[in-house]
Amino acid sequence: MNEITEKLENEQFLEKDEFKWLLENNTPELRADLSKRAQRVAGETFGKGVYVRGLIEFSNYCKNDCYYCGIRCGNEQAHRYRLSEQEILDCCAIGYDLGFRTFVLQGGEDPDFSDQMMIELIGKIRAGYNDCAITLSLGERPRAVYEAFFAAGANRYLLRHETATAEHYQKLHPRELLLENRTECLRNLKEIGFQVGTGFMVGSPHQTVENLVADLVFIKELNPQMIGIGPFIPHQHTPYKDAEAGTLEETLLLISILRLMLPKALIPATTALGTIDPNGRELGILAGANVVMPNLSPVSVRKDYSLYDNKICTGDEAAECRVCLSKRMEGIGYEILTHRGDYPQK
Repeated sequence: MNEITEKLENEQFLEKDEFKWLLENNTPELRADLSKRAQRVAGETFGKGVYVRGLIEFSNYCKNDCYYCGIRCGNEQAHRYRLSEQEILDCCAIGYDLGFRTFVLQGGEDPDFSDQMMIELIGKIRAGYNDCAITLSLGERPRAVYEAFFAAGANRYLLRHETATAEHYQKLHPRELLLENRTECLRNLKEIGFQVGTGFMVGSPHQTVENLVADLVFIKELNPQMIGIGPFIPHQHTPYKDAEAGTLEETLLLISILRLMLPKALIPATTALGTIDPNGRELGILAGANVVMPNLSPVSVRKDYSLYDNKICTGDEAAECRVCLSKRMEGIGYEILTHRGDYPQK
């Protein structure tokens, strides 16, 4: 065991069969070894700091019908909402006063929130908060639209690849959605100059160990600045409502592996981790993550941005409870950092 984990720490990559061995031998001892190494590696760049991002979930309308997602267009039970430009700007103002210096605008692929509306919104946020980073999570768009978002002042873009295996991708998505389009979007975003984030669900339906190994290889090749992974959690109004959820243990193992593969990456301890375990985000940080994303969305709509069941949307993950979050991080020996937290260039 130690030979493989030491090799991963030193060389930042493994052979496929070595990755497979780690994934198939996920014991408490292995996780402890990897998390200790991941904490050390993260500490060399970030110390004991954890970056915060203010998450604004501005629309749960989506034209896509992904089989695992609670805001898929085919879910007629979803209570739909779309924030106005002013409501989004108000979220930014509240977040700024709370100390947030990164805003994450996340929404479904909403045809009625046009590209031009988004370009104008980005410009207003950039003009009002020049010391802040603007992160977008808006799905697949043409390259020209990404370029316009960047020119308007956006800095980062999150687009999970979901799975690096085309056959698996088709089991999770309708026929018109293709992995090759997804990966082309990611490469376009990198070429334009965005700090790019990708990632996948852990334990998604039909996922195999070989799929996960392919995900690790893809992420190493892409070399993103941000990596977001979290356990798959089924939603009651989707075709995969009866599928098993991903596990805390496998997610923590993969966070540690990814930290050792990409020592400077910005890796969030996700809301999904906090949903499957009350201490999930703290455990994520101890496994090598270094970002948390409290929710800045208006309280009235938080429950409606329901990608999966039982999502936590009040309490310590809410932006209003910054003090609570700080205390939770202090409880494990870490501290919240309120600056932009860009990807370290050196």
